[in-house]
Amino acid sequence: MKTPSSIIILTAMAAAPITAAALTPEAADSALYHEPYRPQYHYTPAHRWIGDPCGLLRHGGRYLGYCWGAAGTPDLVHWTEINREAILGLPDNISPFTGSVVVDRDNTAGWGEGALVAAFTSFDKDSKKQSQSVAFSHDGGKTFRYYDLNPVIDTWSTEFRDPTVIRYAPSGKWVMAVAKALEKKVAFYESDDLRNWTWTSDFGPMGDNEKSWECPDLFQLTVEESGQKKWVLVVSVNWAREQYFVGDFDGKRFIPDRPDASPLYVDDGLDYYASRVFQDYDGDSDGVYTLGWVNTWDYAQTAPSTWGKGIWSLPRQLSLYITPDGLRLRQRPAPALETLRGTPVNFSRRLQPGTTPLPRVTAMGNQYEMDVTFRPSAGDVTGLYLCRGDGRKVALSYDSESGYLTVDRTNASDASIPKFSRVACAQIAEGGDKEVNLRIFVDKSTIEVFAGDGRRVFTFLTFAAPGQDGVELFSTRGKTHVEATIWPMASIWH
Repeated sequence: MKTPSSIIILTAMAAAPITAAALTPEAADSALYHEPYRPQYHYTPAHRWIGDPCGLLRHGGRYLGYCWGAAGTPDLVHWTEINREAILGLPDNISPFTGSVVVDRDNTAGWGEGALVAAFTSFDKDSKKQSQSVAFSHDGGKTFRYYDLNPVIDTWSTEFRDPTVIRYAPSGKWVMAVAKALEKKVAFYESDDLRNWTWTSDFGPMGDNEKSWECPDLFQLTVEESGQKKWVLVVSVNWAREQYFVGDFDGKRFIPDRPDASPLYVDDGLDYYASRVFQDYDGDSDGVYTLGWVNTWDYAQTAPSTWGKGIWSLPRQLSLYITPDGLRLRQRPAPALETLRGTPVNFSRRLQPGTTPLPRVTAMGNQYEMDVTFRPSAGDVTGLYLCRGDGRKVALSYDSESGYLTVDRTNASDASIPKFSRVACAQIAEGGDKEVNLRIFVDKSTIEVFAGDGRRVFTFLTFAAPGQDGVELFSTRGKTHVEATIWPMASIWH
């Protein structure tokens, strides 16, 4: 039975917010965005759950993101929360899951030129069925009207979700990529009007297909050396990380360049999932940017944060580069993040065996960016102890013999979080290389590490306790020279 037409309204909040006008400046400063573990330059909503980034757009001079509340930013750095509530007006037995938003410039759906159209998974609480629905907006994405003939795609499956919709210019059609989760497939559909959809192909299983596939994203990137455009398909796998494929797309099917290759992962850390790129409808973006969810389902709901659950990553600029083994994804921090930098601290020294404290960085209170270059020799193991205090720390260790970087957060948090004590590692350089560079963003409970100019990225949560902000360099053999610049980073909430 079709659901009735209703209004989806993304509201400000159920109750009046606490504002600076209602409190003294001192009380207002401590009442919001200063809770323990709250990141200061990663986006988090004021008080609610936030999960997969949905509907990422560049439109009307700003960037928009949904989940299904909304937030906007002019520069990918300073966010304003537009609303906090889940989508309202849906039938009582339907919940909205992950999806995307497009701008219907040519009024293909008949809802008006320039209408914003959301495509999302509608979850039936009674039958547990997952199907795809749409809604449209006439006010820039603040208010959506639920389409009265939803769902628009229904396979009567309980594992069919997370649509991404793009405009495929060569055919003038809309294309949807949606996950058949437990089949480990991405299904492609096409449409002329965003209402009526025709299946065109399935992709997968391929690469990492151990447990599940979710949250597909499909976009084009430029190859740095040649200027060629290639298609990239990103899929979240096993409820824990993302893999990607580089290939060609003809509007109906995705063909990978290397179908038999080992899986390629977007992030080698412990907490990066469900990323999407911003679709640029203004035509003035200086690149392709993405956001991911900094979390993992093993402990997402047990995080010790008091304001809510979930964090969005720093914005990353994407490109492809050539290697002997094929094209690979490069991820660099968005240049706009540099506007948050304060007065830098510089460091250049040959390390002695043991540890070297950095008290001026410790004083930044786990809110800084570090650009550090290690030049090890003679098989040294060197690195950093971050978020150190009360017997706890996060260790970043680089082994110059193997070229591997290891992230160890087995004793990082003062909170008891099931399944949180973990280690991750990946090769960031050829064994024996004399120099490696790391850009490290520490933000209270969150760390993102960009190695080798974005060839490898490690994203992970720490939930370091307040005051657990010690920083030390270390070397096992005293055979490493270190150069570093560290900037305190301003809060985006002040």
